[in-house]
Amino acid sequence: MSKGYVALVLHAHLPFVRHPESETYLEERWLFEAISETYIPLLQVLLKLASERVSYRITFSLSPTLLTMLDDSLLQNRYNQYLLNMMELAEKEVKRTQGDTDFYPLALHYRQKLYDIYQFYHKCKKDLISVFRSLQNGGYLELITSAATHAFLPLLATEEAVRAQVVTGIEVYEHYFGCKPPGIWLPECGYFEKLENILSDLGIRYFITDTHGLINAEPVPVLGTLSPVLTPSGVAVFARDRSSSQQVWSSIDGYPGDFDYREFYRDIGFDLDLETVKPYIHPEGIRVDTGFKYYRITGNGAEKAPYRLDWAREKAALHAKDFIMNRQKHVENALYHMGRKPMIVAPFDAELFGHWWYEGPQWIDFLLRKIHFDQDVLETVTPSQYLDFYDDFQECRLSMSSWGRGGYADVWLRGENDWIYPALHFAEERMVQMANRFWQPTAEERRVLQQAARELMLAQSSDWAFIMDNKTVVDYAVRRTKQHVSRFHQLCDMLASGTFSSDEVLPLEKLDAIFPNIDYRHFQSKNKFLAKEKLEVKRLRVLVLSWEFPPLTIGGLSRHVYDLTRHLVQTGWEVHVVTTEVDSCPNEEKVDDVYVHRVRVQKPDGGSFLHWVFQLNLAMLDTVSHLVQKGWSFDLVHAHDWLVCRTASAIKSLYNLPLIVTIHATEHGRNQGIHNDVQRHIHQLELRLVNEAEKVIVCSDAMRSEVRSLFGLEENRVQVLPNGIDPSLIQWDMHRKKFCEREDVVFFVGRLVREKGVHLLLHAASRLFVQFPKMRLVIAGQGPMREELEQLAIQLKIINRVSFLGFISDEERNQMYAKSKVAVFPSLYEPFGIVALEAMAAGTPVIAASVGGLRDVVQHEINGLTVFPDNVDSLHDQIAFLWSNPELAEQLSMNASLQIQKFNWDQIAKSTSDIYCEVLREWKGWVADESSNHGWWQRNEITSVDGAISQTHGAIIGTSLY
Repeated sequence: MSKGYVALVLHAHLPFVRHPESETYLEERWLFEAISETYIPLLQVLLKLASERVSYRITFSLSPTLLTMLDDSLLQNRYNQYLLNMMELAEKEVKRTQGDTDFYPLALHYRQKLYDIYQFYHKCKKDLISVFRSLQNGGYLELITSAATHAFLPLLATEEAVRAQVVTGIEVYEHYFGCKPPGIWLPECGYFEKLENILSDLGIRYFITDTHGLINAEPVPVLGTLSPVLTPSGVAVFARDRSSSQQVWSSIDGYPGDFDYREFYRDIGFDLDLETVKPYIHPEGIRVDTGFKYYRITGNGAEKAPYRLDWAREKAALHAKDFIMNRQKHVENALYHMGRKPMIVAPFDAELFGHWWYEGPQWIDFLLRKIHFDQDVLETVTPSQYLDFYDDFQECRLSMSSWGRGGYADVWLRGENDWIYPALHFAEERMVQMANRFWQPTAEERRVLQQAARELMLAQSSDWAFIMDNKTVVDYAVRRTKQHVSRFHQLCDMLASGTFSSDEVLPLEKLDAIFPNIDYRHFQSKNKFLAKEKLEVKRLRVLVLSWEFPPLTIGGLSRHVYDLTRHLVQTGWEVHVVTTEVDSCPNEEKVDDVYVHRVRVQKPDGGSFLHWVFQLNLAMLDTVSHLVQKGWSFDLVHAHDWLVCRTASAIKSLYNLPLIVTIHATEHGRNQGIHNDVQRHIHQLELRLVNEAEKVIVCSDAMRSEVRSLFGLEENRVQVLPNGIDPSLIQWDMHRKKFCEREDVVFFVGRLVREKGVHLLLHAASRLFVQFPKMRLVIAGQGPMREELEQLAIQLKIINRVSFLGFISDEERNQMYAKSKVAVFPSLYEPFGIVALEAMAAGTPVIAASVGGLRDVVQHEINGLTVFPDNVDSLHDQIAFLWSNPELAEQLSMNASLQIQKFNWDQIAKSTSDIYCEVLREWKGWVADESSNHGWWQRNEITSVDGAISQTHGAIIGTSLY
């Protein structure tokens, strides 16, 4: 009669690594090595024990991805070829090592082992699943399931996605084993509060958690980890016994680190010359492990001694005995105060046994034999058996936990991988939307929906984030994530547009042929749409997307969005701005009655600006999603420039909102053409953005002509609204001085990029300084050309009369305007030129190139002087002319100060609101409430009880950078 129990739980899982498009993917070897080194050796041990009537019970978790791969004919055939290749290598190794007393016995051992594995695989007709099933039917194994693609469930965004992962895992299990699984291995033991409700609804009896997941429960479990507890929904929780894990799992303190065991990191794939091993590694000569390892761990140094099979076998027997002895002590110490037999739960990754720890299957063999024959204190049981023994388990509430580093989500949510979640969360929500929309799909629609569900689930695999954190095959993990998300949206776009065919879907079905019987309806919301009509009066809410917002100021976009949004509030709109995080500012705040939501963005790939923009869009999507979940419903989206294109497009589609776009500048205009792939990529984003917009706003007549010409837009879709100026922010009355009282300063402020024409100003200054010995040039601003411009000033021998201030604050800018005799803006390309308005507001005479929007602002010899674009002579002549005519300078600045009143933000905001309202009337049939401001409207609409949107259309975020 035993005094306690041991539950050995082995979790067998690999990500879905099937690549029909090529036989050169090294990742498929993960499966082949696991079959040869872990799954078949373990099955051989377990079958032999059963045949010898050794009584044992083991719990085995088989992940749905692993089951699908084991059952896949393509992978079965490739594994068979892999075995044949390894057997050929074994024959060569036997010949190569002949006469070597240390290595020859090992070569013979490997040859025999491979032969046995090959015979085993063909005896079961390549069907390893049937062997697991026979052991379960014989009462030796308790098989349990896991989530569909091993998604880390605590980091999924929606209950529907969590449920779909669990339900699909259960269905795959039922398909292969003909019954419901009694328990589930939560991927990475990742648990979060309320997950047990889903498990209970689906008939799951128990799951495994890490030690702290149970001992930190409320109330604290009276029996610690030696007995399960029940969650409030009735699902049982078994916790890992820490000491058992430490003895087996740790490569330092545990058994696998013993010096007599086989060294994992020495393999002939790396030790032998390339020509010898090349036929058995990657076709391109990439060295990989072959499984032929001839050394033992020996010690911590580089020198390794030959591996001895007999020594390793003796150690495996000794360690099995030691493990049992320690568990016996544990059980006997706990038995008398528990009131029931204690249960020690020892969960491990199955791949530890055989792959990482070569002697692991042998250790399990010794362990089960010794428990059966050599003692009567311990007995092996499964969690289901233990639950049947007692009926008075303590009820506890658990908090979030995992068995990863730190015990929570640290492994799967770090700087290396956190960028994936906005994309995954948005895809989840879109999948739920599509599933809710298509209640009765056609056969073709169902096919597309099923494949979309496959792609989303594959993208959700916890393995990709783990690999990024572990820094192993990071490129592969990143590529897999992006590919599946991209394919998912490709399929959703087909559904949204209603244009798809078998020719488009079939390639994706062949590439990602997982879960043949998947049911997309698992993503449907539990609360179906119950539509009802209602009349409501509400304040309209606009969502503004801009990568810049104060205090982050790179160019004029930041000031434009700030001024426009705070004045829109005055017209009656509720305004929310989503923008980039700034260290000095809270991520959520209210600025002049504008709600500002700042998103955190990192550069996981080392600094590529396009990748940074991609991450920005993902983070913005995630933020908007959370705003909607918290109850914010938006009526319209206003996007500023190409950097927010993907977010704008996605939000329009997901929430069925009209889109307004302001184009502040074009890539073609900035570069005077499209010359490389990066510019081409940005140009395509601009094209996509304006084509999806209901209205496109530009700041000048020149910009209207430019965007219509570049993007083929109809005239009625493009509206000109100038940039505005708030004279109070310039404080020009305080600085009003006569021309002759100002310092001899020529002032430029702006981004230091080629299109601003600062190089022309330096060339003109080299001649002006000869004519006007006291003249100085002050250049304010930052940008990629700063160093080049400084070098030019040195070459022109004028550096001692030119000051490069770098970035300056608004106050410093105002002071410079007050000091300077003239502000010069010699742009080659300028959509509007708000800096010219600011100078005018400060009372500073302006000289500007007659280009783009500057032509709308500066009128020659009326409120300023204009020069020919890209013309140093013209620039020199006009500055010299103004310098020599103080009376003209006074008149120009006086005229300018009077004319800037038409660039008033109150009027611009009113005109913007009019555009919003016009679009909404066409989009949703809104009716003006004449008693209120523009922001208040009345409408008749169909809404759902749970606020979901049942219609989506349009293109969604892509994941490629080019």
